[in-house]
Amino acid sequence: MNIIKKTIKLPDGREITIETGKLAKQADGAVEVRMGNTMLLATVVTAKDAGEGVDFMPLQVEYKEKFSAAGRFPGGFLKREGRASDYEVLTARLVDRVLRPLFPDNYHADTFVNIILYSADGVDAPDCLAGLAASAALAVSDIPFNGPISEVRVARVNGEFVIDPTFDQLKNADMELMVGATYDNIMMVEGEMDEVSEADLLAALRAAHEAIKEQCKAQMELAEAVGSTVKREYCHEVNDEELRQDVHDKCYDRAYAIAKAGSADKHWRQESFDAICNEYIESIPEEEREAKTPLVKRYYHDVEKEAMRRCVLDEGVRLDGRKTTEIRPIWIETDYLPGPHGSAVFTRGETQALATVTLGTKLDEKILDDVLNRGTERFLLHYNFPPFSTGEAKPQRGVGRREIGHGNLAHRALKRMIPEDFPYVTRIVSDILESNGSSSMATVCAGTLALLDAGVKMKKPVSGIAMGLIHDDKSSKYAVLSDILGDEDHLGDMDFKVTGTRDGITATQMDIKCDGLSYEILERALNQAREGRMHILDLIEAAMPAPRADYKPCVPRIVTMLIPKELIGAVIGPGGKIIQGIQEESGATVSIDEIEEGGYIEVAAANKASIDKALEMINAIVELPEEGKVYSGTVRSIMDFGAFVEFMPHRDGLLHISEIAWERLDDMEASGLKEGDKVEVKLIEIDKKTGKYRLSMRALLPKPEGYVEPQRAPRGERPRREGDRPRGPRREGGDRAPRRNNGPRKE
Repeated sequence: MNIIKKTIKLPDGREITIETGKLAKQADGAVEVRMGNTMLLATVVTAKDAGEGVDFMPLQVEYKEKFSAAGRFPGGFLKREGRASDYEVLTARLVDRVLRPLFPDNYHADTFVNIILYSADGVDAPDCLAGLAASAALAVSDIPFNGPISEVRVARVNGEFVIDPTFDQLKNADMELMVGATYDNIMMVEGEMDEVSEADLLAALRAAHEAIKEQCKAQMELAEAVGSTVKREYCHEVNDEELRQDVHDKCYDRAYAIAKAGSADKHWRQESFDAICNEYIESIPEEEREAKTPLVKRYYHDVEKEAMRRCVLDEGVRLDGRKTTEIRPIWIETDYLPGPHGSAVFTRGETQALATVTLGTKLDEKILDDVLNRGTERFLLHYNFPPFSTGEAKPQRGVGRREIGHGNLAHRALKRMIPEDFPYVTRIVSDILESNGSSSMATVCAGTLALLDAGVKMKKPVSGIAMGLIHDDKSSKYAVLSDILGDEDHLGDMDFKVTGTRDGITATQMDIKCDGLSYEILERALNQAREGRMHILDLIEAAMPAPRADYKPCVPRIVTMLIPKELIGAVIGPGGKIIQGIQEESGATVSIDEIEEGGYIEVAAANKASIDKALEMINAIVELPEEGKVYSGTVRSIMDFGAFVEFMPHRDGLLHISEIAWERLDDMEASGLKEGDKVEVKLIEIDKKTGKYRLSMRALLPKPEGYVEPQRAPRGERPRREGDRPRGPRREGGDRAPRRNNGPRKE
């Protein structure tokens, strides 16, 4: 068994090891990646040949976490891992977005990358190792790949950049980015920030890239040691260079004319482009047409791409006629739907998002039960992309990876702007009704508007914009495009999404499809994005200058309170009996959670009366009894010597027979009290030793004229009663004689 290992040192001294040759040897490539007690296994397998008619890269990246990695059982009845969680999908997407552009353009064999978390210590985050593991598996294989790459997480903690921070360090970070890159170029960025500047973002990217270079070097050395630097030969495309040139010669000028026409109607543009291709196909002799059609379509796609790109670089004209910095027309309407707690429509060109906001109680929190992430989520954002938004005639089948990824970006953009003390659980749903570029950024804008319409006192409104790039390697000419179209995303070199407030960036996502992108171009793209964000924020603030003054009538009202920890049990009661009774009697929803400061209680209801009733019942439980205070109580039991009265919830006191009335009562029957009677009582004493309560009714009654309090005889002079034990002889001074010592008592 030939085991080869390489070690990478992080700036803070921690080590990452990459090992191959021990596990999964039948895969084309397999590595173990370890950091501390966290271990990932990455494997890659690819088919020998491409499927018939396949002209794209059929890559599938899967990331899976085993519950056994953290010594846990999976939830549910089956007690085994099920469908991928959102976290696993998002991690797989991060890896996919870096790997996919680096396979050769003509490599079309089915390729599967699997990354599995087998061990986790809860200290180091495994997702920042996934890209390194996947690339290392490719590096030790013979699969053609223009890597290696790696991914690191960079966070700013106390003003310093930390590479692959621990979970504890992340809690104190004001910036968190996942960066994927080759040795030479940054390929992917995704993260969230606390309103940072463009300069700070660029500094974080530089710090991340320096760490990635070291990890790429280690993979190159690993591949050299394994002997996998020579990749397999393949032939997945058969080309006809004469046909390619003929398609270019006969179609380019016409395609360029359509690109230069600058029509805002994407359907007209697409139909016009398609007509050129179809006419060329019709001109092919019928006996050759079927065989050449796939090649013609591929070559014409390249013609269309070149025409669009040259038109931007040479003429400064985009497909829809805009300038490179121009934003499409925007219209906004808030309070669009009467039923939801907040709603807004945001339309920018041919992209339209309808966002709704629902405000709920603690019972609506999302429960998180991932392998390393357990807890609750109070701010949710769900993004839906139905096929009709792009005019496609196909069914909608659940939520895809793209929808999860776009929703996560919008979620990260907005979540830091929700006040920390906001009592509601908040859910935004963004439905994309039309799409032609940057629907995730439309979701951010529509989400902001819907939150304001719902009455959420956001810290600051947030807007978002997607930037594109056309870059010519030969001439070094480039153009940065604001608010890109779908075609500009598809045919361009960059998709750079930036969200933020007037004071800084809150989230970003970037995918780069070209080599040699300089920091100068990134800086220009960020500054141009800021100008676009400010323009959109102006329109958002004009449409919704401030949050709704009050919530809509359909919004449940919530009141919160804090009680001492020792009283949490009293409010909940045995088996939840007390809190359930409060909810049943008041009609309000009551939830309680133990936090560091005490018991956090949330009371929610559709009307004020229910909330007031629930608060009254809770306050009665948590309120401490006060001597001298008058209470309304209920007689719970009758004894010979008095009655026990519940004067506060779950607090009983003794109402002695002598404290019922001023006149002497011979027995309790004379008092007229019965179980269940409502009585007014005064708390006259709290026993400091036992904590027992003495109550009085007569203290609330006027004292009869001439009433004289009966005097009790001194202890030694009280008259003897039948049944009293004989008193022993007293010593001088009145003390009794000591008890005789008859030895130990018999058991």
